[in-house]
Amino acid sequence: MNKPRQKSPPGSPPRAVDLEKSLAELESIVEQLESGELPLDKSLKEFERGVRLSRECQGALKDAEQRVQVLMGGELRDFASDDQEGDEDPADDAEDEPEDDDLQ
Repeated sequence: MNKPRQKSPPGSPPRAVDLEKSLAELESIVEQLESGELPLDKSLKEFERGVRLSRECQGALKDAEQRVQVLMGGELRDFASDDQEGDEDPADDAEDEPEDDDLQ
C-alpha cells in the first residue's frame, strides 16, 4: 500500500507536497490506527508515516501562507467583502465604553 519514499539528494530542492493527496493519505492512516486491527509494529510504522505527512502538510501550509503574505504586501488580514470594509467606525466602539468622567 505505502511505497517507500525516495529521499531527495542532499543539496537538491525539497519535493513539492501534494497537499490534498497527503491529507487523504493521513486520513487513511488515522482510520487504520483507530480501527485497532493493525499489529503493533505496523501501527508504529503507520504512526511514523502519519507524523511525517503531518509535518510535510504543515510546512506546505506555512509556505503557502508566506507566499500569500508576500503577495499582500507583508500583511495578512481577514478576508472581508468590499462592502464590509469601512462600514464599521472605530469611534462607534468608543461610545460603548464609559469615559473617565462617568466613573466618578
